[in-house]
Amino acid sequence: MTHADFLKAPFPEPIELTNTDLSGPARFFNRELSWLAFNWRVLDEAKNPRVPLLERVRFISISASNLDEFYTVRVAGLRELARAGNTSAGVDGLTPAEQLVLIDADARRLLHAQQTVWNDVLAELANEKIQLVSQKDLEASERAYLADYFLSHVFPIVSPLAIDPAHPFPFIANGGFCLALQLENKATKANLQALVPVPGQIARFVLLPEREGGHRFLPMEQLLLLNLDLIFPGYKALGNCTFRVLRDSDLEVEEEAEDLVREFETALKRRRRGEVVRMKVSTDAPTSLRAVIQDELNVTEEEIVEVNGLVGLGDLKELVIDARADLQWPSFTPRVPERVQDHDGDMFAAIHQKDMLLHHPYETFDMVVRFLDQAARDPNVVAIKQTLYRTSKNSPIVAALCEAAEDGKSVTALVELKARFDEAANIRQSRRLERSGAHVVYGFMTLKTHAKISVVVRREGDQLVTYTHYGTGNYHPITARIYTDLSFFTCDAALGRDATKVFNYLSGYAEPAKLENLAISPKGMKPRLIERIAEEAEFAKKGKPAEIWAKMNSLIEPDVINALYEASQAGVKINLIIRGICGVRPGVKGLSENIRVKSIVGRFLEHSRIVCFGAGSGLPSRRARVYISSADWMGRNLNRRVETLVEITNDTVKAQIVSQVMAANLADTAQTWILSGDGQSVRPDASGAGFNCHRFFMENPSLSGRGSAGAGDVPALTHSQD
Repeated sequence: MTHADFLKAPFPEPIELTNTDLSGPARFFNRELSWLAFNWRVLDEAKNPRVPLLERVRFISISASNLDEFYTVRVAGLRELARAGNTSAGVDGLTPAEQLVLIDADARRLLHAQQTVWNDVLAELANEKIQLVSQKDLEASERAYLADYFLSHVFPIVSPLAIDPAHPFPFIANGGFCLALQLENKATKANLQALVPVPGQIARFVLLPEREGGHRFLPMEQLLLLNLDLIFPGYKALGNCTFRVLRDSDLEVEEEAEDLVREFETALKRRRRGEVVRMKVSTDAPTSLRAVIQDELNVTEEEIVEVNGLVGLGDLKELVIDARADLQWPSFTPRVPERVQDHDGDMFAAIHQKDMLLHHPYETFDMVVRFLDQAARDPNVVAIKQTLYRTSKNSPIVAALCEAAEDGKSVTALVELKARFDEAANIRQSRRLERSGAHVVYGFMTLKTHAKISVVVRREGDQLVTYTHYGTGNYHPITARIYTDLSFFTCDAALGRDATKVFNYLSGYAEPAKLENLAISPKGMKPRLIERIAEEAEFAKKGKPAEIWAKMNSLIEPDVINALYEASQAGVKINLIIRGICGVRPGVKGLSENIRVKSIVGRFLEHSRIVCFGAGSGLPSRRARVYISSADWMGRNLNRRVETLVEITNDTVKAQIVSQVMAANLADTAQTWILSGDGQSVRPDASGAGFNCHRFFMENPSLSGRGSAGAGDVPALTHSQD
């Protein structure tokens, strides 16, 4: 199928929802249940026979980790609202308590499905000589190896903890995994209950010496049981179980913090000690031992999930070993854009020639790092300004900023301390930057800064030229290998002025006035989007071609959704690519006949945020208005964060976004799920043999590899695949 075939295909016949008032809450899907539906799609990839076996293991791990984070953040928040007696309904009409009931039922089904899928995958792994073994499966040589391994790598770290009046029940941190034991003293026959917390610093699975070309793994809890005589000399085990604790991870920061960094360090400690929101425990738990754990952790029966299998499936990613590359995705090397190569790697020369768009991971994120590395070492660069929301532990970007500051350049870094689960890392990065002499600012107490902007000011002759990078994803070289995102480089003076105004807003609270090609939240992005949607509706009413294509991670903002419904009713053809949460109810008679929603789940995580408006000419067209953004269409992004919406005016870059990136995503069938008006998502191509946009971009360097080299050189997507 070509993208043209897809776009010419009629919209599905709308469904009619009887006995449903579509003027009220029923017009929206619930956010939390929509997220769970996305995680079901992730798990489905673990069942997909076209996905390499170890990648299927990885998908199980991702699904499990996703669900854990969902409980520590979203469910924890809903639980607090319900406990506080909050009965206000969301836009979908559900109260916190009602949502918790529905979430619990679906999440328990998902947990059961994860174990079922894991058991199936485990059997297939055995056929590939990859096994998860227990004590009874070990040979004498393996037991000898494990005895040495335990003494060298585990025994110095683990801390056995008795539970009795002299030894109060220990604190188990969020995500903590423990082996619990019912013991008997061999001499006195006295009973003892005890815990062995498994430190996060040691592997969950121990790889045994290779045998007959196979790979055998022993879970850490089995290794602990195997060496119980060293951990608890003189005792024998009467029973045991494993359990994992999930705690409320929400951060509350005082509105007036004397020292923001110190306040966040304190808040992180509070997160560790948040209330337990869920405990997973193995089904073989001795009754009295489980009762003690439940009582000491203060968890109700509703907050406990019994696991008939492996507790902590998120740890399965450890089984994806380099030695079995044949069971993983084929290796892929991101491309260096031709234009950068033509200029011998000089980023400034390449950008100065023409605006440049890179499509990650197909084009290497190293170009973003090179941009800043080159700026740090260039004697003509006088200033660098950079936002940092999430980045890697040993970030080359932070290293470049430090080098620039140490060289005497003016460096301003906006470090977002409220980036959930990255707060501690960002505190470390901010201190490193400050020691180098950079100006570190933290933005607003009440707003997260999620915008992705990098500015380099360079002296060229008697002028100062501003080079700007706007991104849809984080400045994170590791996730950039698996997330699809866009990087837009420009030395356009107007976009440089816009970026400078945003940094002035972040560092000095100087509200930006008269932005030229940029809209930002929370000030103007949402009105700009609604205005563009309404304009498209007016084109439709006048009988002109009217289309909207949008791609993002999540879409739940009710005002924007209502604007899309109104545009659909006016005749605008709307194609939405929403990877995760979606509150839009598509294809419903009288509400959304002209809206299609799809989700792509595959090798790469779709992360770019793009919106294209036909502007009275349909799509694709040269008149289209095209934007890239750091923001999803959620209340938090549009109302409570600093985000960017960048209009792309360069014809070549517009063509690259519309006729390549968006067209390929719309044409994909191999990795696509279609959302229907009743809330069900289905695969239109169960065989997976259709068009695969990820493979398409990997195999077609002539598309994204040019780096927008010149007008007229970007072909439309017309290839048929498979």
